[in-house]
Amino acid sequence: MPQLDMSMMMLLIFAVLGILSKNSSITVAAVFLLLLKAAQLESTFPWIEKHGLNIGIIALTIGILAPFATGSVGWQQLLQSFVHWKSIAAIVVGIGVAYLGARGVNLMSAQPTIVTGLIIGTIIGVAFLKGVPVGPLIAAGILSLLVRQ
Repeated sequence: MPQLDMSMMMLLIFAVLGILSKNSSITVAAVFLLLLKAAQLESTFPWIEKHGLNIGIIALTIGILAPFATGSVGWQQLLQSFVHWKSIAAIVVGIGVAYLGARGVNLMSAQPTIVTGLIIGTIIGVAFLKGVPVGPLIAAGILSLLVRQ
């Protein structure tokens, strides 16, 4: 078993924060990474860093499209979303969030030094405010508007 280094301590703290805040996503993520470290599978980390975001976006998209696959959302509901003001507002907000997410990915690629701050902010939001860890992309998108990137 590897020695308890600083990175393992940080992951352990995140796991405990996840447990204390009853946020399973941060708990599962931290424990998963701890298990990889304990199993000395650190060689997977560069792959996870490179592809984890895309895998997460694919998983989110699958969850979003699942109602179409099950038939619980059909053509009628889809067409009705264009006639109610709340649905139209949801479409506009969805477009805005997708735009901000794309800007966020670009900013995170162009200025990787800001990623640490975004991650810390997201962890705080997830652990203490019952947030969901999609925050870094949107936060980076909003930040890109502020820093004009």
